[in-house]
Amino acid sequence: MVALSAIVWLPVADVDTSEDWLLVLDVALGLSCYVLVFFRRRWPVPIALVIAAASAVSGTTAGPAVLAAVSVSTRRRWREIALVGSANFAAAQFFSSMHPSSTSDPAWLTIILNALATAGMLGWGMYIGSRRELIWTLRSRAERAEAEQGLRVARARSNEQARIAREMHDVLAHRISQVSMHAGALAFREDLTADEMRASAAVIQQQAHEALNDLRGVLGVLRDDATGERFRVPQPTYDDLPRLLEEARESGVRVDLRDRLEVADVPDAVGRTVYRIVQEGLTNAGKHAPGAQLSVEISGSRAEGVDVLLRNPIGFGPTRTPGAGLGLIGLSERAELRGGHLEHGLEGSTFVLHAWIPWAA
Repeated sequence: MVALSAIVWLPVADVDTSEDWLLVLDVALGLSCYVLVFFRRRWPVPIALVIAAASAVSGTTAGPAVLAAVSVSTRRRWREIALVGSANFAAAQFFSSMHPSSTSDPAWLTIILNALATAGMLGWGMYIGSRRELIWTLRSRAERAEAEQGLRVARARSNEQARIAREMHDVLAHRISQVSMHAGALAFREDLTADEMRASAAVIQQQAHEALNDLRGVLGVLRDDATGERFRVPQPTYDDLPRLLEEARESGVRVDLRDRLEVADVPDAVGRTVYRIVQEGLTNAGKHAPGAQLSVEISGSRAEGVDVLLRNPIGFGPTRTPGAGLGLIGLSERAELRGGHLEHGLEGSTFVLHAWIPWAA
């Protein structure tokens, strides 16, 4: 501002010094505008107009007038720019006519120079405003992208934890319920011989060993922090279903399988979901209806999807194996994630678990 004031005031200083009151008025108005321009952000247009009016008679006011006009132009509001620009151009013309230079330039040249100067400062302000808006937009995008990235990481972590929780429940609940059932039987049987006791203890040991192996398999879904790769993912498929039912029969569960699938090569994702549904049905039957006949019927095709139906009579009396009720909830979520659905409930004295999984899951 000091440099601009000097450029405008010095050429006419000799004229002003001839009259002391003109010099005092010029300097007083200039100093007042230097103070007033600091309040331009609160009242940008009024202050710009007041300083522009003062610059018509004071050369030292040129610096604050340019700054106030540029500040209004950064807002990029055409009405304000037109108003302030017109006021500054008129003030420049009046100052030029009141203080003619020694070179006596023609009037048209003075008009062109004042118009170029006014357009230059207004264009400069608009450029600054555009750049500020661009920087603000880029900063907002960066902050939004960072926030969205944080949400994606949190969602991915939550989904991974939910998946691990489902796998741990589906795998361990089946094994632990079998261990609990055999241990409970030992507590009530007083007529067992030593060999029978050892045989039952061996079954419990085997089931506990299987539960430990399954736990290791579930922990295989965790990733290595260094490489980001999974350690190992030994997930069951549809081909493992007969082995699951055979183990259940060896544990004393009465189960009947009716496999009516028209296609043998079941996709791994579909087969894994069917495996978990049957496994949860076996677990629930062993907990709440020990000794009851469990009927498993699997049917479907590529066009119709896979239909899984489990039926077993309800048990008598309260169960001795505690349950949190999370198994069926987890199965419903698993089926929905595969694009299917799962329903369960009582039909008279029979508990029914019905699920449908699309083939393209």
